[in-house]
Amino acid sequence: MNTAFLVLHIIVTVALIAVVLLQEGKDPGMKGIAGSSPDGGDSFFSRNSGRTKASMLSKLTTVLAILFLITTVVLCILNA
Repeated sequence: MNTAFLVLHIIVTVALIAVVLLQEGKDPGMKGIAGSSPDGGDSFFSRNSGRTKASMLSKLTTVLAILFLITTVVLCILNA
């Protein structure tokens, strides 16, 4: 039982690290220089109000963080 939670915890940890690294930062970087169009719109994603990659990654980060906390607590209880 302890080994199963440990393996699950490691999988969740690696997935959480990957999802956080896939997210874009707040700084536009080089995209800010050439990313705006003449009509004032920034890009397709700023005009599109549907599901974007950023919002999906944000929700996935939240779910993985909650799973990380749950598996951490369970491992602490099992090892006590």
